[in-house]
Amino acid sequence: MSREQILRANNVAVVTGAALGIGRALATRLAETGMSVVMADLQGEDFDAAVQAVQGVAARGAASVLGVVTDVSDPAQIGNLRNVALDAFGKVDLLVNNAVTRVGRGFDADLADWRHAMDVNFWGPVVGVRAFLPSLLANPGPAAIINVASKQGITNPPGHPIYNASKAALKSCTESLQHELRNDPDNQGDNCVTAHLLVPGWTTTGKAEHKPGAWLPDQVVDVALAGIAENRFYMICPDGEVTAEMDRKRILWAARDITEDRPPLSRWHPDYAGIAKAECS
Repeated sequence: MSREQILRANNVAVVTGAALGIGRALATRLAETGMSVVMADLQGEDFDAAVQAVQGVAARGAASVLGVVTDVSDPAQIGNLRNVALDAFGKVDLLVNNAVTRVGRGFDADLADWRHAMDVNFWGPVVGVRAFLPSLLANPGPAAIINVASKQGITNPPGHPIYNASKAALKSCTESLQHELRNDPDNQGDNCVTAHLLVPGWTTTGKAEHKPGAWLPDQVVDVALAGIAENRFYMICPDGEVTAEMDRKRILWAARDITEDRPPLSRWHPDYAGIAKAECS
């Protein structure tokens, strides 16, 4: 099933976390193709600059791009984002839950950091789906939801359990969402609503210095747009250091910790690290 119609001119996209990185790159690309774009992020100079930049390249002019200050950890602000988008453009065809925080680190981090990470990285997309899904289902044409996950939510590398847990929860929830959507008898055929999981690799985001091996946000956007057109659920991005085949091996290794009764995170366990390195490279 081709889903390219979702990305056609005059359709409407909502992108959270749009001030920098992948969100800004995606908003730019969609506006350049003639879509109306509602950009959402926290208030600040970066967001103001991003909205102005996207308005400047929008194929249908500056009025086709709106910036809505939104803290996705606040359900009321997500509700306002939905209302502004529908009031301005009458519909939403593509929802991209991209906003993220990497606050906190280990188990000794403040509990408030754990809660904030879950509020932004997990509850933000959940509330976003709940807010926008009725209007997506009401569309006469096809529509889609992209939740932006992370490989860290799949392979769970040590060092950032807060972030990993939030992205693992988002992966699980998005899988369930897609299952429910595809089995909804009222959501069938070419004009149905689909859910998708975008999984970036090592990507230069925010204001970080670009390093050799990392992908640029536009490369992730290429994967996302192709994935929508091809109706792929798992859109896993390689990068300059990790190939698609290496990703496959690492994901399978992590799953086999369970099936082979190994210690968790055995890729980094001294008894298995050497074997894992050889098998996963």
